[in-house]
Amino acid sequence: MSTTLPPDAPPHPADDGRPSRRASDRVTSRRPLRRSTDPVSSRRPMRRSGDTVATTHTVSLVIPARDEARNIPWVFEQIPRCVDEVLLVDGASVDATITVAKRCLPTVRSVKQSAPGKGNALRSGFAAATGEYIVMMDADGSMWPGEIPHYLHFLDNGYDFVKGSRCIAGGGSLDLTRIRSLGNRALLAVVNRLYDSRLTDLCYGYCAFRREFLDELNLRSSGFEIEAEMIAHALRSGLRIAEVPSLELPRRSGRSHLHAVSDGRRVLRTLLAERPGARSAAPLAVGEG
Repeated sequence: MSTTLPPDAPPHPADDGRPSRRASDRVTSRRPLRRSTDPVSSRRPMRRSGDTVATTHTVSLVIPARDEARNIPWVFEQIPRCVDEVLLVDGASVDATITVAKRCLPTVRSVKQSAPGKGNALRSGFAAATGEYIVMMDADGSMWPGEIPHYLHFLDNGYDFVKGSRCIAGGGSLDLTRIRSLGNRALLAVVNRLYDSRLTDLCYGYCAFRREFLDELNLRSSGFEIEAEMIAHALRSGLRIAEVPSLELPRRSGRSHLHAVSDGRRVLRTLLAERPGARSAAPLAVGEG
């Protein structure tokens, strides 16, 4: 599955201008670059943020943010036209996050979260969303909004929950540290073992789902572990899950609010508590994460 690199993404490390020596890189007339069924047209790649999508469903984009005023303009200018409403959930920002967001997109809906934590922010945004499809993504510029049409395609074709993966063909990360990578692989092994699944990525919060299944997801977490909780509950509920390739970009400015070790422990506790056959987990302490 091919992808189009987002704006400002650095070139592939192997692209140094020298001809490739691999036979697989040679293109012959017997191996066309396009399928015969592909539409002829387009001066632009199909996955740019300005492209239209033939979805008949309304789409809400939920973006939690805390002190992301410097990143909001780039994120908002990349949002595709298929998104019907944008909800910015402000986590008590002390900078001009809300002001900048409204200047960039006057129609943005500002939602206040009732307590600290990314989990609380997302739950507040989901509750306020009105679209039939809900897409969640970060405000730091690490997730390219131009990928949203790809998520909607799978929802339109029968899937209930779509999650981005940095570990399948077409995906990747330009910001994954060694510690985060090791932690993600360890937690991924746990979820695949406990839930009898074959996921390729876990700790990545670029997801989309049908709003009608919000009650099935039964979200209670307050911190970063909400992303693992969503996947665990989707697996337990038997939702049809698709993984799509996604490229994680470096945060454009500022410092991440993620704490790899402590948040990793919370994710592990969530996976163990929510595993099939376990008693329903009590809500995690608000304010952590």
